[in-house]
Amino acid sequence: MSTIRHIARLRAPLVLLYGTNETPEFQRQTRDFAAAVKASGKPVQLIVAPNNNHYELQETMANPYGWGGRAALAMMGLGKA
Repeated sequence: MSTIRHIARLRAPLVLLYGTNETPEFQRQTRDFAAAVKASGKPVQLIVAPNNNHYELQETMANPYGWGGRAALAMMGLGKA
């Protein structure tokens, strides 16, 4: 069921985020997935957010100045990543 086993099915660019307050395993999984997507030649951006955890990063999607909000706007051509 792991997403890393379905990279060939990706059809859109990805932005992956993890915070430095995540567990080491969450950080490793995100880095490994980003590396695998990049190795497949598909577009991926990895963002490491200092002093954030899994739940805090979700909240940044609603803020155009937050890590997730800036990345989403940049993907739409409406801001900078």
